[in-house]
Amino acid sequence: MRLVAFSVLSALALAQPAMARADKPTKAEKANSAATATFEAYERTETQIATIARLDDAPAGPQLNAVIVVNSDASIRSAQMANTGRLKGHTLLIKDNIETAEFATTAGSLALKDNRTGRDAPLVTRLRGDGGVILGKTNLSEWANIRSSASSSGWSGVGGQTKNPYATDRSPCGSSSGSGAAIAAGMAWAAIGTETDGSITCPASMNGIVGFKPTVGLVSRTYVVPISHSQDTPGPMTTSVADAALVLSVIAGSDPLDSATIEADKHKQDYTVGLGTSSLKGVRIGVLRKQAGRHPGVKKVFDQAQADLTAAGAILVPIDYDFPEAMGTDEGTVLYFELREDMGKYLSALPGNIPVKSLADVIAFNQANAATELRWFGQDSFERAEKNVDRAAYDKARANSFRLAGPEGIDALLAKHNVVALIAPTEGPAWMIDLVTGDHFASVGAGSLAAIAGYPHLTVPMGQVEGMPIGLSFIGPQWGDKGMLDLGAAYERARTAVLGKPRFKRWGE
Repeated sequence: MRLVAFSVLSALALAQPAMARADKPTKAEKANSAATATFEAYERTETQIATIARLDDAPAGPQLNAVIVVNSDASIRSAQMANTGRLKGHTLLIKDNIETAEFATTAGSLALKDNRTGRDAPLVTRLRGDGGVILGKTNLSEWANIRSSASSSGWSGVGGQTKNPYATDRSPCGSSSGSGAAIAAGMAWAAIGTETDGSITCPASMNGIVGFKPTVGLVSRTYVVPISHSQDTPGPMTTSVADAALVLSVIAGSDPLDSATIEADKHKQDYTVGLGTSSLKGVRIGVLRKQAGRHPGVKKVFDQAQADLTAAGAILVPIDYDFPEAMGTDEGTVLYFELREDMGKYLSALPGNIPVKSLADVIAFNQANAATELRWFGQDSFERAEKNVDRAAYDKARANSFRLAGPEGIDALLAKHNVVALIAPTEGPAWMIDLVTGDHFASVGAGSLAAIAGYPHLTVPMGQVEGMPIGLSFIGPQWGDKGMLDLGAAYERARTAVLGKPRFKRWGE
C-alpha cells in the first residue's frame, strides 16, 4: 500500500506547478492535478480506515460498533478512482442489508452470516461505476428493526450494540444505526441506509448528520433484504445536503428487476444543479406544530430553526394536524403482511447453502439459537407477521393507510395551506441505550406520513439539546425530491445554531 503512496508523491514532486492564467491547462498541469487528487484520495481513505480502527475496534476506544467489515484495500482503490466519475474515489459504507459482491450480507442476523452472494445490488453497481469506493458494511438494527416490538435500536447478533458518537451510552436510533454513527464519527465520506419508517431519518437526526429518504421507486431495492415493497427505499446519509444530493444523483434510476422504479428514469435528475444558490425567499412552508412534541429543549431548537427560515425570507404557515389513528394501525397490517411475503421471496432465491429460506425458518433459527439471538429481546413481530395471511385485510389496510398519509395527508396539507413542504423536528434527543426494556421513542416528528405515502423526507441538523443532536425534517410531495434538497441546502446556509461535535464519551462525562 505504501508503494502507491510513494508513486503518487513522486509524481507530485516531479510535476511543475500550474501557472495562474485564463487559457486551458497544459498536459503537465493536468497530470499534476490528477496526481494531487490521487494522493489526496489515498490519504483520505487511509485516515478513515485508521478512524474505524481507533473508534470502532480498539479496546481502549469508544468501540462504537458502527462498522461490521472493512475493505483493507480501499485506499488503493480510492487512489485508482480519484479521477473517475462524479464520486472521484470517495468512500461509502453500505448498510449490511444491501448486497455487495465482496462481503456477506447479514441484515445483522447470525442466520445470514455466510450469505455471500457474490453480487452487487444495482445501487452499489451505480456507485462503483461513478467512481465510488465501497469501504465496508455498517451495523444495523437486526432485520432492519422489524423482529421485535421491544428491540434496542442498533443491536444485531452479528455486530452487537452500535453506540451514539455524541454520547456512547445513548441510542444511535435505527435501523441504519451504523451508517449514522459511522458518518458522524468521520469513518467514511458517505453511507447508504435503508428506510421503511424512520430508519434513515431517525439515526441521521440523532447522530447529527443529513439523511434523505427518497420517493419510494426512485432508487432500486433489488438485492436489498426487504421488509415492505410498499415502503422500503435506500437513501444517502452524509454530512451535508450537497453530498446527499450527489449520492442520490448517482443511485437514482430505473431497474428492470424492481417494478416500483419503472418511472424513476423519468424523474431522476442531477440533484446538485442549483443547490448552491437555492433560496428560501418567498417560499411558503407548513409548520407542523403538534409534531414538535412537548420537550422544551426541542421546541427551543425548532423555534430557532423557524426564525432562521423566516430571516432567510421563507413564509411559515402554522398547521394543526393530528395523525389519524387508523393510519398507524393499518401500516402495521401492511408491514407484517409484506414482511412475510417479501422476505420469503428474497430468502428462497438466495444462492448458496443458507439455513433460512422463509420467515418461518428465521423464527425457528432464532429459537434454536436463543442464547445469542434472543438474549435481549424476542421476535414477537416476526411471529405476528407469520400469522398475518389475510390478503383482503391487507389490501384494505394498504389502500387506507396510503390514502390517509398521501392524498388526504401530505397532498391535502400542501394544497390546503398553499405550501411546498412540511417541517417538524425529526425526532427528540437520543434516549439511553436500554437492552432490558428496549427503545424509548418520543412523540416527535411526522416521518410516518412520508414513510407510508412513499414521499421524500430530508432531515438536516438544526441544533442540540444537552449535547444531543436534533434534526429538522422537510417533507414534500411524491417525486418532489429535488425541492426538498433545495430547501435543505438553503436552510443549511441560513442556520445560525452552532452544531456540536461527537465527544465519544458517555453522556455527562
